[in-house]
Amino acid sequence: MVTMQAGLQATAAPVKLCSGFNRSDAGSARGLIRLLSPADPSVHVLRACCSSRGRRITAVAAAASAVPREQVEVVRSLAGWAGEHMLPLLAPVESAWQPHDYLPRSSPAPGASEAEALEAFTAGVAALRAGAAELPDDVLVCLVGNMVTEEALPTYQSMANRTEGLGDATGCSAIPWARWLRGWTAEENRHGDLLNRYLYLTGRVDMRQVEMTVHHLIRNGMEMLVPTSPYHSLIYASFQERATFISHGHTARLARQHGDATLATICGVIAADERRHEAGYTLACARIFEVDPDGMARALADVMRGKVTMPGQLMGDNAGGEDGGAGAGSLFDRFSAVAQRAGVYTASDYGDLVEHFVRRWRVAELGDGLSGEGRRAQEYVCGLAPKIRRMEELAHRRAARGEPARASFSWIFDRSVVLG
Repeated sequence: MVTMQAGLQATAAPVKLCSGFNRSDAGSARGLIRLLSPADPSVHVLRACCSSRGRRITAVAAAASAVPREQVEVVRSLAGWAGEHMLPLLAPVESAWQPHDYLPRSSPAPGASEAEALEAFTAGVAALRAGAAELPDDVLVCLVGNMVTEEALPTYQSMANRTEGLGDATGCSAIPWARWLRGWTAEENRHGDLLNRYLYLTGRVDMRQVEMTVHHLIRNGMEMLVPTSPYHSLIYASFQERATFISHGHTARLARQHGDATLATICGVIAADERRHEAGYTLACARIFEVDPDGMARALADVMRGKVTMPGQLMGDNAGGEDGGAGAGSLFDRFSAVAQRAGVYTASDYGDLVEHFVRRWRVAELGDGLSGEGRRAQEYVCGLAPKIRRMEELAHRRAARGEPARASFSWIFDRSVVLG
């Protein structure tokens, strides 16, 4: 689940606020903060219109105790459905790929001597390093940011296990939702392992600094709007899995353009996993839309208004501070800005994402069964993608009139890259 992270979290350029800004636009504005250059004064204007991190945490704490019981009952009633439709999407362990499959073999092949194994490993590492030699610094920053987010998997499983009706109450529950969660975690675990080992072997990044960022992120945790709501969690996971699929796919394309076939293959197999996981979460949401369209429409609007907070948002390092966190100049903001400029994950991708799910879940077609609040949520969600595109266009126009900022990253030995 990377991140990746950015989309609404991506940085592009300043956005001009119109005089018609109101409470219903707050969720879009919070997201659009990530569309701005971290140094741009418009960031501070937008932040003044949105909740501070402290107020958001307070709101999260309050919301966490207010999960409607009908949500829990609906997902519990669908446990059998999950077993039939989601569990088959998990790959059998025996046939699943493993990180070992895509990296130089460090142990002797059957019948090979230790000397032959060392020679083959050395040649494999040399070939890998030669392929990675031409990767630009901005691609390396995006790759590290994605890897760091993947490595914070313990946080994501912990958060998922807090979700009422979906969590694994015993640690080895046979309930299909719990089996899906453990299977998803096992498959996701390979992503961070593979990217970590690849980066280590390239010699292109400062692995101690990267490892410190992972350490910080797991210590800092993550924020979710309503962390115990099954509807919110499934919607959030759908967005995250698709965003990660897009991000790794773009990284694979860039790797191929710069002559790194190994990285292109690695990102390609990870992207395929993310797309399969997206299919599971998206199917679950679609089924719940059939059972409880009003509840899901309201939950989707909540997630969109609260913004899809990226799981790597609280990453930090020595430069970013012990607590990491979001804010102008934070490590996550700088990483997101690079991802936007490099085309790894952009505001345009986020707009496409919203449009995709509105269409996939047939939100515009919801009719009977919607309350007044549900209809307002439907109207808000269906009008969100065009609004994102308009705000992105304004941001690009403003960016064209300014000089792009630069920032250094400890991950690449404090070299600087262009932010936006």
